[in-house]
Amino acid sequence: MNLNTVPTKGNLMAAKSSLALARQGYELMDKKRNILIREIMDLTEKADAIQSEINKTFTSAYAALEKANIELGIRNVETFAFNVTPEEDIQVRIRSVMGTEIPVVKHVEEVRNPVYSFYGTTESLDEAKANFEKVKDLTIRLSMIENAAYRLAYNIKKTQKRANALQNITIPNYEVLVKNIENALEEKEREEFTRLKVIKSRVNKK
Repeated sequence: MNLNTVPTKGNLMAAKSSLALARQGYELMDKKRNILIREIMDLTEKADAIQSEINKTFTSAYAALEKANIELGIRNVETFAFNVTPEEDIQVRIRSVMGTEIPVVKHVEEVRNPVYSFYGTTESLDEAKANFEKVKDLTIRLSMIENAAYRLAYNIKKTQKRANALQNITIPNYEVLVKNIENALEEKEREEFTRLKVIKSRVNKK
């Protein structure tokens, strides 16, 4: 955009059209930013709640594990731990929030049967196992939320930059351009009106 654009009615229409588009673009960017901010605030609350639950569950899990180590022996507990099967039912999908791709982890939380015999084990081992499985499920959910929050924060920053550019640079420049062209056209019309009056006056004198 050139602020020294030739002041014609065509250029005035084009400048007004560009100004309207810039203002509309800013409104859309502002709405997008607000929606993303609300989304990330909601995720932050969820993340805080899950993190608190993880901390409490970890405390219970380690207390139960310590008791199991005392009752059964560390070597035996390690043997039972090696029999735990890896997690294989996690699926990651994508959903879009105002153009921001957010991962959605599909994971079924279920009560899993022990991988060890009830004979020769204690309740503390069962409690430790259940708590650590809960921690794993919570950690999966937390990782999804934190990843989504990171992506939203990045997009909010990018949207903010675009909104600021439109508000502080593009829109003011187009407003100045429109005003300059309008002033130039008005001045041109006044000169034309004055010239016609002079011509008419000379014609009448003749």
